[in-house]
Amino acid sequence: MAEAVAILNPQAAGGSVRGRWPQYEAALRQRIPQLQVLWSERPWHAAELTQQALERGAELIIAVGGDGTLHEVVNGFLSHDAPLNPLARLGYVPMGTGGDFQRTLQAPVEPELAAAYLANGRVTAIDVGKVRFVGPGDETVLQRYFINLLSFGMGGDVSVAAKKNIFSKINGKAAFLWATLQVFFRYRGKSVDLLFDDGETLHDVDITNVAVGNGQYHGGGMHPCPEASLTSGLLDVTIIDHLSWFELLRDLPVLYSDAIYKHPKVHRRQVRKLVARSADLTRAEVDGEAAGALPLEITVLPGVLPMLWPAGRELR
Repeated sequence: MAEAVAILNPQAAGGSVRGRWPQYEAALRQRIPQLQVLWSERPWHAAELTQQALERGAELIIAVGGDGTLHEVVNGFLSHDAPLNPLARLGYVPMGTGGDFQRTLQAPVEPELAAAYLANGRVTAIDVGKVRFVGPGDETVLQRYFINLLSFGMGGDVSVAAKKNIFSKINGKAAFLWATLQVFFRYRGKSVDLLFDDGETLHDVDITNVAVGNGQYHGGGMHPCPEASLTSGLLDVTIIDHLSWFELLRDLPVLYSDAIYKHPKVHRRQVRKLVARSADLTRAEVDGEAAGALPLEITVLPGVLPMLWPAGRELR
C-alpha cells in the first residue's frame, strides 16, 4: 500500500514530462522510498487514479503536470465537498505550459528542492470553488471543483480555441493570447444575469468576460483577480463590460496586468455564491479547461483542501 502516489500527465509541456521526470523521481525516492508513480492515459484518468489511490489509503498525492492535470487531481481528491481520505494531503510539481496556479504557489522546480518541499512542506487548508452547470428544471448536468479560476464569456470561447492552435503545446501565454485575438474578431459580447450571495441581482449585463477567482491568474499569465486569496473563504469576481475591438486591442496590456481594476469597464465583487444565467450561448472554462455553458452556480468551500505549501512562501 503506497503512502505517496505521484500522478503524471505524459502530455503536459508538449510531452517533455517523461524526459524530465527521472531526475525528480530519483530525488523524491531519497526522501519518500515508498513512492508509487502512475501515468494518466486519457482525459480524466488522473482524477480516476487519484480517487483509487486515496481509496487504497494513500496519504500524499503529488500532481505532476500543468493546470489541467492539477484540476483533474483535485477533482479526484475531493468527494462530496471533502477530501476522500481525511489523512491525505496534496502536493504539486508544475510541468505545464500555462503555469497559472504555480504563479501563486511558486513551488520549487529544481528536483532536490521540489523533493524537500514534497517531503517536508507544511500543510495548509486552502479554499476550493465548486461549480454546478444546471440543466432544465434545475437539474445538475455537470459538477466540478476548481482550485484556481473559472471564467465565462470570452474566456470560455478562448479556452476552446487555445487547445486547437499551434502554440498550445509550447507556450501557454502565447496560446491564450493568440486564441484571444482569434475569438475577439467574431465575439459579440453576451448578456447575462448575475445573482450574488442569494441577494443582489444584476440583469442583462453586457459582458466581455467574467472571471471568478480562488487563485489570481489564468490564460497563461493574465491577472484578472489580483486580490483573490486562497484562504479568505470568498471568491473574487471580476466583471469586464463589453469592449469594442478597439478597446480590447488598446487595453490588452492593462487587462493582462495586476492593474486591471483601474480599467473603467472592470468591476470587482467578492462572493460566497454566484449564480449566472444567459439566453445567449455563453461558454465557461474551469482551471483553463473548456467545461460547459451557462446557467451555472458557483460556491466556495472554505479550507477544504489540505495543500502542501512551500516553506517561506507567504500564503494569501
